[in-house]
Amino acid sequence: MVPTAIRKGMKWGMGCALIAAAFCPPSLSYAAAHSDSPKQGEGSVQPVMGGSETRTASRGTITIGGRTVAYTANAGTLTIRDDYGDPIASIFYAAYVADRKPGDPERPLTFLFNGGPGSASMFLHLGSVAPVRIAFPRGPSPLSPPYRIASNPYSLIDRTDMVFLDMVGAGYSRPLGKAKDADFWSVDSDIDAFARAIRRYLTVHNRWNSPTYLFGESYGTTRASGLAYKLAGLGGGGVRLSGVVLLGVNLNHGIYQPGFDESYIQWLPSFAATAWYHNRLAKRPPSLEPWLTQVRAWARGPYAAILAKGHLATDAERRRIAREYSAFTGISERDVLDANLRIEQGTFRKLLLKDRGLTVGRLDSRVIGQDASNLGDVPDYDAAGSFNAGPFGAGINHYLTDRLGFRSDVEYRPNIYSLLKGRWDRSHVSPSGNRMALANTAEDLARTMRQNRQLKVLILNGYYDLATPFFKAEYDIAHMQIDRELQRNIRFEYFGSGHMIYTETGEMPALRDALDRFYRGATPADMSSIEKGTTKQ
Repeated sequence: MVPTAIRKGMKWGMGCALIAAAFCPPSLSYAAAHSDSPKQGEGSVQPVMGGSETRTASRGTITIGGRTVAYTANAGTLTIRDDYGDPIASIFYAAYVADRKPGDPERPLTFLFNGGPGSASMFLHLGSVAPVRIAFPRGPSPLSPPYRIASNPYSLIDRTDMVFLDMVGAGYSRPLGKAKDADFWSVDSDIDAFARAIRRYLTVHNRWNSPTYLFGESYGTTRASGLAYKLAGLGGGGVRLSGVVLLGVNLNHGIYQPGFDESYIQWLPSFAATAWYHNRLAKRPPSLEPWLTQVRAWARGPYAAILAKGHLATDAERRRIAREYSAFTGISERDVLDANLRIEQGTFRKLLLKDRGLTVGRLDSRVIGQDASNLGDVPDYDAAGSFNAGPFGAGINHYLTDRLGFRSDVEYRPNIYSLLKGRWDRSHVSPSGNRMALANTAEDLARTMRQNRQLKVLILNGYYDLATPFFKAEYDIAHMQIDRELQRNIRFEYFGSGHMIYTETGEMPALRDALDRFYRGATPADMSSIEKGTTKQ
């Protein structure tokens, strides 16, 4: 059930229960429909700019797999300080903590965040494994308001407590004191800020002894991999992680530089999956797998070999590769040759359905869009990104205010892309102390795994994700330089979805099962109370 706010000293009336009930799906019952739910518009203004830490507390229950779990939901801020003790930022978070009986072992604790860089974590928060979730339909279908936030039967609250963190500048997080937004606009300063926020949460909530996990999506995988190493040392708090979940992997940013062909190779299997979905193949196989294994082999073999030749490839070799590329992707041989055998992601999205006057999405290539003109090199917009804006943008503002009772004197920012304008510093100091011009935090994750050989890693991939293609995830992880034993600590899972796997309701049971297996394997064996769940009496 959705949590019911229980602010000390406040009095609630029946009117607020009717407001909460109006937002809930009629087929579900919620604690928020009770008379102690927060009234719309009530609650004190939180002085985020002043730096004082604030927190609301709400109670809720949810039934997962026949077990009822009672939990507390918090929405609040954490003040992080520099090494001299001066406040530098107020970090907004939303946390869900299940009840624990006296004497039971510490529950696992997972810190979750989206990426961008520049995004708030509202997508993971209201889309994936929290006790509440936007009620998405099956398939890539747009939603219209009013958006429903429903009890989430796929929540991980029976497995782990969860803390969703917003980066500085996004959500309700803001710089403090003399600090400026731009002070946090780099790979390393961002990792440092998250490390300080995590340590602060562990201190405030007395969770230093909990088995701890990170869950990052998209650029959040870059952050999580660097953060794993940052937290592990004494300077980072000595937080020895139990597991890291990476959804939509992008660890090695160097391969996108001009003159490198690796990105064209890594996009190709996702192009093939997209062409298969939209029925653009002359000889369409009955299923994606094991056909995609053949596509991977061709991309890594004949295609990569010809690209490596550069202009030394003969005309006959180029025509052969263009013909085979076309068979795998549905793009015409002429277009492949005109692109010098190198089809950009945006170009593919524009070309695949051009004869129908349509484009395909970047975050989810199953989604189709339509431009003002069929001319042009790339689509006018990301069709998938556009239909997610409403549910998450409106949903997070309503939920934090109406359900969790959080108030602030600053606006909730879904992202800070308009402020960044491409100024994010993607350089990174590796664990060896060398500065990379473009970050590859796979090195950080590899070093962490070598030092903590119990650390488990789960890689989650959507077949129709053109933002962070699954073949790139396989490449980044395969180049971590870890031994065979440690390689067994890494597991890959694949889904018939785009980048945001959790917006595909049809894949949620499989996603929950994959996460369930992961937490079972990574959590210490004495966590028997988590297996049994917490039953509300």
